[in-house]
Amino acid sequence: MKFVSWNVNGLRACMTKGFDDIFRNLDADIFCVQETKLQLGQIDYHPEGYHQYWNYAEKKGYSGTAVFTKQEPLSVFYGLDIEKHDHEGRVITLEFEKFYFVCVYTPNAQDELRRLDYRMEWEDDFRDYLVSLANDKHVVVCGDMNVAHKEIDLKNPKTNRRNPGFTDEERGKFELLLGAGFTDTFRYFYPDLENAYSWWSYRFKAREKNIGWRIDYFLVSSSADSLLKGAKIHSDILGSDHCPVEVEIDF
Repeated sequence: MKFVSWNVNGLRACMTKGFDDIFRNLDADIFCVQETKLQLGQIDYHPEGYHQYWNYAEKKGYSGTAVFTKQEPLSVFYGLDIEKHDHEGRVITLEFEKFYFVCVYTPNAQDELRRLDYRMEWEDDFRDYLVSLANDKHVVVCGDMNVAHKEIDLKNPKTNRRNPGFTDEERGKFELLLGAGFTDTFRYFYPDLENAYSWWSYRFKAREKNIGWRIDYFLVSSSADSLLKGAKIHSDILGSDHCPVEVEIDF
């Protein structure tokens, strides 16, 4: 099965930049997007052959996730069932016969780290949620997780040390998630590959110069490691400040 994840940074804007052609060309079994920035009824998009599931933020023009899947899931669940986390449309979980698929848009710690404390709470609760799913069957989790795990995962680690997405606290929580039984699929195949990024600032010609960060991931529960077939970062695809990431798994 082929899985694709993309933070589109506003789906309506991305539609004007070729989203539908990209969607069809990638031809994923499951395609998920983050930061849709939509409310119900603000877009009419129904790709043929796909079931679709949306989780909207209560705040207009903010956050939001969606999943498009060729195979109808056994069940669908929105959020974490934790009231303080479930107002921003950040999580969709689809259950299939052999695995759970989780699309996530992790909260950003924001300027001056003003939301870092909340981010730490989110990380613990989200990790507990994924571990509970993994006790039942394989788990695939993907999305913009808003953290560069190691120095290899961003262009300028030293000057970004205390910036959102590269604090010791955020990196430590990501390390705890991997330690709880999850695999970073891109590093599974490319442990030492440098200059592989999925997000670039719109400022300073960052994308042109490949001054980027790898903050978009596919993780799998370690029970599925042997089923992994390949991983890609589609850095040539434009339309957002992020690019799509992909994994193939032989379920």
